[in-house]
Amino acid sequence: MSIRLLFSQVVVVLVMNFFVIGDFAVAAEETADRLLLAEVVAEALAQNPQIQAARQRWLAAQERPAQVGSLDDPEVKVEFFNTPQSLDITRTENTIFGLSQRFPYPGKRALRKNLAMKDADIVEAQLREKERAITAQVKITYHELFLARKAIDVHRQQIAIVKDFFDIANARFRAGKVAQVDVLKSTVELSKLHNELPVLEQRRESAQAKLNLLMNRAPHAPLGLPVAPVGPRGKQGIEELEQIAFQNRPELRALNTDAARSQTAIALAQKQYYPDFNVMVERFQNFGQRDGFGGMAVMSLPFSFWTKSKYDAGVREAKANLESAKAAYQAAGNQVRFELKDLLAKIDAAEKLLTLYKTTIIPQAQQTLESARISYQTGKVEFLSLLDAERALKEFQLEYYRTLTAFEQRMAELEQAVGRELQGSITVSP
Repeated sequence: MSIRLLFSQVVVVLVMNFFVIGDFAVAAEETADRLLLAEVVAEALAQNPQIQAARQRWLAAQERPAQVGSLDDPEVKVEFFNTPQSLDITRTENTIFGLSQRFPYPGKRALRKNLAMKDADIVEAQLREKERAITAQVKITYHELFLARKAIDVHRQQIAIVKDFFDIANARFRAGKVAQVDVLKSTVELSKLHNELPVLEQRRESAQAKLNLLMNRAPHAPLGLPVAPVGPRGKQGIEELEQIAFQNRPELRALNTDAARSQTAIALAQKQYYPDFNVMVERFQNFGQRDGFGGMAVMSLPFSFWTKSKYDAGVREAKANLESAKAAYQAAGNQVRFELKDLLAKIDAAEKLLTLYKTTIIPQAQQTLESARISYQTGKVEFLSLLDAERALKEFQLEYYRTLTAFEQRMAELEQAVGRELQGSITVSP
């Protein structure tokens, strides 16, 4: 009996020394600052390089209308006639100075400027879509980090519970009421839980590095503790969400603008049948004769039979682009309707699961564990029943937080799908 007691004391000392490091880690995390989702989103929108690149493309596109809507540069010419063989231009019999300006047919410049403005609107819509996409990624990653930390918390809570089991089993073993195998089983369970911690910590580090990447920080930059999710819950019906999406989603605005751009392109292509003009005024200096002024007007002939075919092709191209834009808008609209229906179904399922875990499954698992603990202490159940109850509670708690994370992530995707933040919020906690 003394050898068995000595062995038990050695095991107790080893186990307690092995787990004390985890207690220090918990204390360190409790002192960390809070990481607020709104602040993370704001920093990502301001610093993310993908958004910055899209913003610069938009700024560049805004400069195009002024360029394409302007006249071509005027041209100056100087002509020398009957210059002597000595190339002395001061003895040229005739010198002509001219100034010319090209004028497109009325309406062409305005249409080109309109096209460039619509191009800028499309690039702006692409910027807004990039902002919505990065916002959704930030929220998804933020909740991945929350889940990773919660998984570690649940694991440490289970370690504390199994430590308690170890103490109970050890006390009963020392009293000669159970076999030594119960103490060994609790030790193995503790070791298993601690062996799983590095994987959970790796997931936390990966989520943290990804969140830093979205904020344009170094991957190893320190972050605070994510706050328990307080996510928006869309109460609107599918019809109302579709209406919001078709009014706000940037991709749909871009495709709608592209269709309007194609209509402008058709008008410009049809204008190509009309001539452009080049007007010139000239000053003549005649050696030994009267000087004078002259003028010249040049008109292009786009309606000539050998060039008309290319303008016909231009009109057909513009009309084909319009039909393509309309079809793309229809396809995107269908995809939006599917995304909304799919996300609402997933959100509804997650809400039901969260309620079930919160009100029924987890409380029952906690009661089962407490009952098993009491029954084991009185010798009514085997130690394995106690471990089964602990494992079930751990899995239910983890599944609850997985479902909560999935709910928040689907809400982020729903906001991206409708193109704006949704009103209303809830706080879900076990």
